[in-house]
Amino acid sequence: MNFRFILFLGILCICNLVIAQEEVIIPEEKKSLNIKRTENAPKIDGVLNDKVWETAEIATDFTQFRPEMGVLPKAHQKTIVKMAYDDDAIYVAAYLYDKPEDIQKQLTSRDNFGQSDFFGIILNPNNDAQNDIEFFVFSSGTQADAIANPNIGEDFGWSAVWDSAVKIVDDGWIVEMKIPYRALRFSKDVETWGMQFHRRFRVDNSQYSWNPLDRTKGYSAQYHGELKGIENIEPPTRLLFYPFASTVVNNFDEPHYKLGLDVKYGITENFTLDATLIPDFSQAGFDNVRLNLGPFEQTFGEQRQFFKEGIDLFNKGDLFFSRRIGGRPRGSISINSDEEIVNTPDNINVLNAMKISGRTKKGLGIGIFNAVTEKTDVRVRNTTTGETRQQTLEPLTNYNILVIDQQFNGNSSIGLVNTSVWRNGSEFRDAYSGALVANINNKRNTYNINAEAKVSQTEFDVNGEFGFSSFIRVGKSHGKFRYSFDHSFANDKYDINDIGLNFRNNFSNYGIDVNYRIFEPTEKLNNFFVNFYVNYRNLYKPDTFTGTNLGINFNAQDKKLMWFGGQINFELGNQYDYFEPRDFENKRFFVYKDIGSLNGWFETNENKLLSLELNANTFAIFDGERDLFGYSFNIEPSLRLNDKFRLNYGYYYQNNKGSRGYANNSNSIDSEIIFGERDIVTVENSISGSYTFNPFHTISLTFRNFWSTVTYDKRPLFLQEDGSVIEQTQTFEELGLDSSNVNFNTWNIDLNYSWQVAPGSFLTALYRNQLFNQGENSEENYFNSLGDLFDQDMNHIFSVRLQYFIDYNSIKGVFKKKKDRSQSGQANTYRNRSPFYTQA
Repeated sequence: MNFRFILFLGILCICNLVIAQEEVIIPEEKKSLNIKRTENAPKIDGVLNDKVWETAEIATDFTQFRPEMGVLPKAHQKTIVKMAYDDDAIYVAAYLYDKPEDIQKQLTSRDNFGQSDFFGIILNPNNDAQNDIEFFVFSSGTQADAIANPNIGEDFGWSAVWDSAVKIVDDGWIVEMKIPYRALRFSKDVETWGMQFHRRFRVDNSQYSWNPLDRTKGYSAQYHGELKGIENIEPPTRLLFYPFASTVVNNFDEPHYKLGLDVKYGITENFTLDATLIPDFSQAGFDNVRLNLGPFEQTFGEQRQFFKEGIDLFNKGDLFFSRRIGGRPRGSISINSDEEIVNTPDNINVLNAMKISGRTKKGLGIGIFNAVTEKTDVRVRNTTTGETRQQTLEPLTNYNILVIDQQFNGNSSIGLVNTSVWRNGSEFRDAYSGALVANINNKRNTYNINAEAKVSQTEFDVNGEFGFSSFIRVGKSHGKFRYSFDHSFANDKYDINDIGLNFRNNFSNYGIDVNYRIFEPTEKLNNFFVNFYVNYRNLYKPDTFTGTNLGINFNAQDKKLMWFGGQINFELGNQYDYFEPRDFENKRFFVYKDIGSLNGWFETNENKLLSLELNANTFAIFDGERDLFGYSFNIEPSLRLNDKFRLNYGYYYQNNKGSRGYANNSNSIDSEIIFGERDIVTVENSISGSYTFNPFHTISLTFRNFWSTVTYDKRPLFLQEDGSVIEQTQTFEELGLDSSNVNFNTWNIDLNYSWQVAPGSFLTALYRNQLFNQGENSEENYFNSLGDLFDQDMNHIFSVRLQYFIDYNSIKGVFKKKKDRSQSGQANTYRNRSPFYTQA
């Protein structure tokens, strides 16, 4: 381990020496816009008759960067932008010329771009070319916002409260925006801000920027223009309150009522505290549960807003998987043969959570995360006597993350991450992990090194053996032709699953990737990308080969805005799977060889009334001793009846014949690991649709039914020491083994209504129902299985949640006005009332 650390640090030192010897390459010219202070803030209504716009400087002459670079807009597509500021906010006005019939303006929910034109302003208050704040307004009037940097790309989980208005006119459309300073993090002594304007025409999917942008190299923030003239602005007290009230009615449980509060507080100019004091996640979306036959846990994406927003720093090193906090219980308890567990909860209750994050104007980022989950007991009942007892399944637990990340040279960063999980009680384990991460580009943005070194320990014992993992990727990052080499490693002690997500350890793998792309459209194509890859996999302990694969994939878009692509992948020769047998202690493995797969897909133009996505896949084994063949296809037609209503239907079918895998009852016979050959059939139906009355009122529907059957051959396979399997002469039943067949069926419906009652304030009503059934009758057809599913008790859930946004500055302003009025009244008691006083 010490050698790997030394090697890693040596590589970083060499990279820094290389970087230090090169000059910074920046665009030859940077546009600048001088902004002026106004004493009369414009009315945000989409009508540009405010006096402030008469004298404001103009930003214009946009140029295209997608699909082609450097192209000027057509004569009727001119863009004119003006800006102003006062003590409270920055104001933006944009006149976006276009033919009204070409303006795409589908109404969508917030942060959903859909089929709409948009105008966006990107601000970088510290002008560091890395940390952007993005604000978009669609032609439909809907908003989107995000934070962005080279490590995370764009994070639309971040949300701010700001104001905008849109008006469609005879020769285009108009946008007005008010961006309060509370939505920004900035230092008052930074005189020049980085800034960029974007405009997209959805009719041909072209995108333009104010300052020219070169997509062939570097990060987009390095091509920002400059905003000059903001002076004497004091960053406001950034104290925001989100009180909420919610109720949940469940036919399986008693009604739940909750009052709570989320808080955002600007500790300094650049650092913010986010806290959820009484969390409420009752309206988080459902997970797309599938039948899991593999050796690894099934995981799902984050649905809870607090854990989605502003977590870019905490994701460094991939040590943090937020679903560990308040997820399903992972603990276990010992019970006697005559006992049973009565009430296992679905989730652990989160008592509170907070995060502090920000970045100084010199690029130093600091993040602190902390969350506490409550002690959770289960009731254990004696099946003979009926007596019950309580036993702790999950103790009171504290999750903590500390991140320090330094950006430099406008395109690189290096950081340290530390995590800890502390559980109350000596019988429960604590866990720790740490990482040193680096993302380094040379100053010409032509080459990139991405490197990580990570450690883990499940108990605090300085004399114990640490888990260790590393990753390094070196590649060319500019031009049409690019390549990279990577190595990933983990010893058999590496385990971050108390707070992170790591499916496997004990590996030492190598990879090569070579790709080609175009930046300028050809006669028939707007975009084209193709890459070839090879992976070579080894086990760390014992040091042995486990497998290799190679393949090629491509994707492209034609002039009619149709996307299409495909992939070919081969696993050549013997592949040694050390995980499917589930015997990690003895390092048992399963051998298969020569499997190939072919995948293809296409998507039609989504601007049309009816659009279609189609994906087809097939795979087979090239082994004379086996008969494995499978195929699947997915079809998703979408219907857009008008700008308010869109409906999507998805149908997925998979038929997999002759696969081999671990049987569910492998422990029934001592010393034998039992496999089976099986046929798997899966059918998934899904519907999603939304009707958006206006940018403030939306009703949406999501439906999903997932059905899967697994039918094993009658005779089991016994795994041998050399990884082969031998078919038995007796059946599962004759050997005393229970059936491993599965019939798995699940059903979900979500019907959601959302009303933005005020800026940042929402009333949401949700109806949800759920069904689940699992049995052994895998021979049953789809409709009979669906009938069995509806024989189960359906879980009906109805919830209502009201969240209101309160800005401390507005409260302070109300009291200040009352005080001013009081003093004004006393001063005018002995003189005639003026018209102003009477009006007030």
